[in-house]
Amino acid sequence: QVQLVESGGGLVQAGDSLRLSCTASGRTFNSYAMGWFRQAPGKEREFVAHISRSGGTTYADSVKVRFTFTRDNAKNTVYLQMNSLKPEDTAVYYCAADRALFPTMNPGDYDYWGQGTQVTVSS
Repeated sequence: QVQLVESGGGLVQAGDSLRLSCTASGRTFNSYAMGWFRQAPGKEREFVAHISRSGGTTYADSVKVRFTFTRDNAKNTVYLQMNSLKPEDTAVYYCAADRALFPTMNPGDYDYWGQGTQVTVSS
């Protein structure tokens, strides 16, 4: 069992930056691929980025170049650095863990989820 706790959300203006963190419980953190997803009101949960056990990353086209996903296995924590934020980035951001060797963009493939953290970007 893995418990995930996100933090770092908030209200910012367009063009600002935020860094989200997600800390996992347990001693097998480095055996999980991790993902960030987001869900805006009235919309489906969408893929933002994932990072493999070895640190390889994949990003949604909408956030590529602006967002950076990193992991610190010593701290059981992943980070999502979000730069040049846009109003369309407004959503609840969720961290997720996947036991599969190769992470996917499908939220249904992830085994554990955090409670989410709100990011609001004003224009």
